[in-house]
Amino acid sequence: MKVFSSPAVKKALDEVIIMFGQETGVSIEAVFEPTGQLLRRIDAGESFDVMIAVTESFGPLTTVVDPHTLTSVARSGIGVAVKHGAPEPDISTAESFVQTLRAARSVAYSGVGASGAYFTALLGKLGLSEEVGARATVVDKGYVAQAVVTGNADVAIQQLSELLFVPEAQIVGPFPAELQHYTEFSAAVSAQASDPDQAQAFVNFLTSAPAQTAYTQSSLELPTAPAQ
Repeated sequence: MKVFSSPAVKKALDEVIIMFGQETGVSIEAVFEPTGQLLRRIDAGESFDVMIAVTESFGPLTTVVDPHTLTSVARSGIGVAVKHGAPEPDISTAESFVQTLRAARSVAYSGVGASGAYFTALLGKLGLSEEVGARATVVDKGYVAQAVVTGNADVAIQQLSELLFVPEAQIVGPFPAELQHYTEFSAAVSAQASDPDQAQAFVNFLTSAPAQTAYTQSSLELPTAPAQ
């Protein structure tokens, strides 16, 4: 079975896939790419059985996936990381967060992921597009926290669950509550799934207690409500 998935849930999904395989004997090939890139694969005609992506992205895909199978699985907030051992900046309030962005030599964020799209818009709302955006490090591939490890940036911005993938980086914490943004991820069965029942069984497993434990252990949160 082939699963398209956002990398934001990779750490948890790696474990969930193993558990599902042990329970069912089903082998899964997982492709982890940002939602935008997964959509480009679909537009190019690549087949898959289950897709896990930003919930809103399923809107235009009513002929590609079975909309009746759409299931919320987890959500992720955005966080801040610095190089391991570096002083941790104050991000406890909106004001201190803004000061941290202004003081950074460069702020790294994703150029293709949901966190980067939100952060770009947030810079505009805070009036920091020129001051901070002009010296930003935009990462179009891989995990953003690598930029603080290599010294290309002082601060990294990405989904908390993705910051975990760079152990040489130190997670400072989530955005302050008044600036936080949650991205919800849902799963759906492909309209052309090779085995729809098997694919549905996997989607169901994504909401099981073992799967939910894997989410919370990887800085993901459970969704506040089912996808509509």
